[in-house]
Order: sequence, then C-alpha cells, then structure tokens
Amino acid sequence: MALVRFMERPIGRVTRGVLGLVLIGIGAGLGSAWWILAAVGLVPLAAGVFNFCLAAPLFHAPMRHAHPTV
Repeated sequence: MALVRFMERPIGRVTRGVLGLVLIGIGAGLGSAWWILAAVGLVPLAAGVFNFCLAAPLFHAPMRHAHPTV
C-alpha cells in the first residue's frame, strides 16, 4: 500500500513521467527491436501525465486519487 500512497503524491506522478521518458529514450537510442521498450515507455508517461496508477487495483485502491476540494 505504500507504493500506491507514493504514486498518488506529486512526486510519484513525476516519477512515472520520468520513468516513461527514460524507457522511451533507451528504446529510441538503441533502435531496432528496442523500439518495443519505447512503446512500453508510453504507458508510465501517460500515467504520469493523466495521473493514474495501473498498480493501484492490485492493492484494491482506485486508479485515480480523488483530491479533496477545499
């Protein structure tokens, strides 16, 4: 559950985006069949941009964190 709590915070969102960019960079840099890694990198990048966590359902948590309104 600590993973989900980390991922719902802003630093978790940034981490997902950076991980996606790293995977895309490695896949594009190595070329050939490594483009598959670049395609996989789109998932964590999208998760960071659109603020959802694919691992959350594994821990019975919502995919999107509902921010309380003030």
